[in-house]
Amino acid sequence: MKSIHHPTPLLATTASNTKATIWLKLENLQPSGSFKLRGIGHNCAVFSQEGVQEFICASGGNAGIAVAYSGRILQIPVKVVVPETTSQKAIQAIADQGASVQVFGDSYQQAHQKALELLHKKNRYIHAYDHPLVWDGHATLIDEVKKEGLRPDGIVLAVGGGGLLCGVAEGLKRNKWEDIPILAVETKGAHALAYSLEANKLRALETISSIATTLGASQVAPKAFEVATSQAVESCVVTDKQAVRACLQFYQEQQSIVEPACGAALSVVYEGHSFLDGKKNVLVIVCGGSGSSLEQLQKWEKELS
Repeated sequence: MKSIHHPTPLLATTASNTKATIWLKLENLQPSGSFKLRGIGHNCAVFSQEGVQEFICASGGNAGIAVAYSGRILQIPVKVVVPETTSQKAIQAIADQGASVQVFGDSYQQAHQKALELLHKKNRYIHAYDHPLVWDGHATLIDEVKKEGLRPDGIVLAVGGGGLLCGVAEGLKRNKWEDIPILAVETKGAHALAYSLEANKLRALETISSIATTLGASQVAPKAFEVATSQAVESCVVTDKQAVRACLQFYQEQQSIVEPACGAALSVVYEGHSFLDGKKNVLVIVCGGSGSSLEQLQKWEKELS
């Protein structure tokens, strides 16, 4: 089965406040603009072999773009339900891939419930983050890192619903790298994992107040909570201001726009989090995102200041 996602560059760089070499896995260079294409593309490809005639998805943006792209490649129609918080840029990106878009509700969970109403015998639901096939596809990211000859001392990634965390954990497991610690970063107001870890049980945020709407799952996947409580995972919550500032710094350095959801992970490097201490090689997953523009990031920076 041919992969829908593309292998992405692994870029070695440095940061002024750490002695570690920072390795950026540039998932922002996927055709859909984010890492989501790995897991979702794999899920769609497997379902297509089962004769599925339509894909249904609920998304805050990036998952919807990935399903739409996969559907176009596989020549299977796609319907995506997005909440009202989804950026117009992301909605247009979904439509540009030939998918139909329905705006419903003020949260991902409401869009998810609406999307489930569209299911029938000949279509299948593609979950944005909570499915074993999605995790299996995301795990290829770690396979690629190993193929490049890098064994990091630590991994930094952003958490929304937890699909990337589950996929990275799966990749570490199948490469016998389970001992590598992970720093799971969220923005305050979309910190569903930290909220659950604080209570030592899976629970949902009442509202999403962060501008990082693509991290806006009110509750992480049960598997993500299991990974966070059974493996070497450290939780970190940053502010929207830190995330936006990191996006702008990344743009200055790489001339590439990423969303605040991705900036959350990058901020850890730019601000010298203690997770970096004593490590020689740290892998940072630049998860990407297609919902922001330079103008929007600059506007947020002014508002948050």
